[in-house]
Order: sequence, then structure tokens, then C-alpha cells
Amino acid sequence: MKFLAAVFSLVVASATAFAPVQMSTRTAVAPVQMASAAEEYYIDGERRLIMNLIVVGASALTIGALGVPYIAFFFPPGAGGGSGGVPAKDALGNDIVAKDYLASKPAGDRSLAQGLKGDATYLIVKDDKTLEKYGLNAVCTHLGCVVPWSAANNKFVCPCHGSQYAPNGSVVRGPAPLPLALAHSDIDEESGKILFSTWTEDDFRTGEKGWWN
Repeated sequence: MKFLAAVFSLVVASATAFAPVQMSTRTAVAPVQMASAAEEYYIDGERRLIMNLIVVGASALTIGALGVPYIAFFFPPGAGGGSGGVPAKDALGNDIVAKDYLASKPAGDRSLAQGLKGDATYLIVKDDKTLEKYGLNAVCTHLGCVVPWSAANNKFVCPCHGSQYAPNGSVVRGPAPLPLALAHSDIDEESGKILFSTWTEDDFRTGEKGWWN
């Protein structure tokens, strides 16, 4: 019996000697955990990048919405527009047809219409009852008030600070520093409508390039 017990103990000891070590299992688990952590970090990095892009985009839109009007404030109102011409519109927003308009206005009339960029612009009826080739932007070049036409005084008189302009829009009295902006005023042959377009030539009143260009 003692011999059998000794043999059994020897077998058990041999089996135990060849059993897998628990440390190897722990060593195998560690790389898996590290890989999982790295994957989570990679996913978080992508999310962080997306969030940063959203924040930057929202900030850019906000700055643009606030900055553009602020910058535009420092430039005199212009008479810009498309090269193809923009239909002149009346107070109700209807396109102005030259034939009907000229029939309803006296010679020498200067009446407001909606012009380029929506600016109030004077249409001028010449003494022969034809349409003048240019319109005058009604926005004062001093501080941006709309300048009314005074038929009694035969000039434009600004009610805000007293600036005065001749019938062609040139400065008669300050504080306005510049003449009223010009715009081409033409009649479309097909539709008969009055069209405004940007005046890109030299200002015939000063002989220089128009300040609005």
C-alpha cells in the first residue's frame, strides 16, 4: 500500500508540473484590454473632431452674420447690380413700363423708383418727355438719408443735415462729400420696361471714376 501511495503521489506531482501556468492567461488578457482601450480612444478622437468642426462652423456663421453688416456700415451705399439690368419697380413692387410711366409724368420730373440693390433711385424725365439715360441714387453720401427732390428749388435737399445736390446729382452744398451715385437707365426693347444697370464708366460730372465702383 505504501508503494501504491508513493506512485500515486509521483503521478500527481508530474501532472501538476505540466499544468498551464495562470500567468500566461493574464498576459494574454492584457493586450486585448489595451487594444480595446485604443479602439475607444480612436472613436472618441473621431467624435471630438466632429464636435470641433461643428463648433467652428457655427462660430464662423455667427461671426459672418455679425461682421458683414458691421463692415458694410463703413462703406457708402452703392448703386451696384447685375450687368444684365434690373427692372425699375414702383412703390407697389411692380415693374415700371416706360410708355405708361412717361405718359403719366411731366417734363423735368424726378420721381423715386426701386433700383439696384433695392436702393431708392430717381428716374428723370427730360424736357422732351423722354427718359434720361441715367438715374440718381437717392441716398445721401453724407450719412445715408434719402434725399427728396425740391421742384421749387430745382435741386435735391437733404432734410437731415442740409446737403444739397444739383439736378444731375452733383454736390451744391455740404456736408455731403460726394455726388449722388449714378445708374444706367434704359428701356428694354422687348418688354418696354425700364431697366437699371451699374454705371461703370467715369462720372461725367467729375471726370473721374465713380466712387461707387
